[in-house]
Amino acid sequence: MTDPLSRWRAHAEGAVLLDGFHALKHALRFGAEVPAAVTTDRAAALALAEELAGDVRATLDALLAEVSEREYASLVPRPHPTGVAALAVRPSRAAQLRALARTPRTAPVVVLDNPRNLGNAGAVIRLAAGFGATGVVTTGTLDPWHPTVVRGGAGLHFATAVERLDVAELPAGPLFALDPEGEDIRGTRLPDDAVLAFGSERTGLSAQLRARADHLLALPMRPQVSSYNLATSVAMTLYHWSATGGAPAA
Repeated sequence: MTDPLSRWRAHAEGAVLLDGFHALKHALRFGAEVPAAVTTDRAAALALAEELAGDVRATLDALLAEVSEREYASLVPRPHPTGVAALAVRPSRAAQLRALARTPRTAPVVVLDNPRNLGNAGAVIRLAAGFGATGVVTTGTLDPWHPTVVRGGAGLHFATAVERLDVAELPAGPLFALDPEGEDIRGTRLPDDAVLAFGSERTGLSAQLRARADHLLALPMRPQVSSYNLATSVAMTLYHWSATGGAPAA
């Protein structure tokens, strides 16, 4: 058997770091290719799989190699409490673009316009996966596959399409942008092929995205409260879409 550290290093360049048991569990459930996985306690990791993820236990049994805590810490920047880490092959950009562009689309695409917070981006991807959104697109400089984003998303990048695009490259579909000056979202039914755009945590929507928007919508909010957290805004909007059942764009 190949030494686990050598195997890890052979696959590390360009790979997605799956940080923790739950990230690995979700990635496997949604078809990720995982060439290397390590744990500081193989028996404990498999017991956790038996309890929480019986569907992937056999796969984990074949994948997981035990390493010392010192070796594990040398492989990951922030050791996870579960003592599990793995490497996954990042989906190709072409595959992600095909997923985002497929028609007819049965669930919205979420766009984060120039986001700044890695943890927020991860939380949004986790939400999008939970709601069955077609994908999450970021504009700007933030890499949606950064290890901190993947950690925040609990490995659910593999459950939806995730890619960085320019505003001009956004998927087709009616673009609904969330903005405090927009119309109350409660009066609008969001179609399944909607593109739902959310501005930066600090500066809101960019001028380029605002100009591209077909509709501006606002979430209900008490006066004098400045804003919701980005992930909260996305959750409220996706819930509104799911609750209203979607409808053809006007």
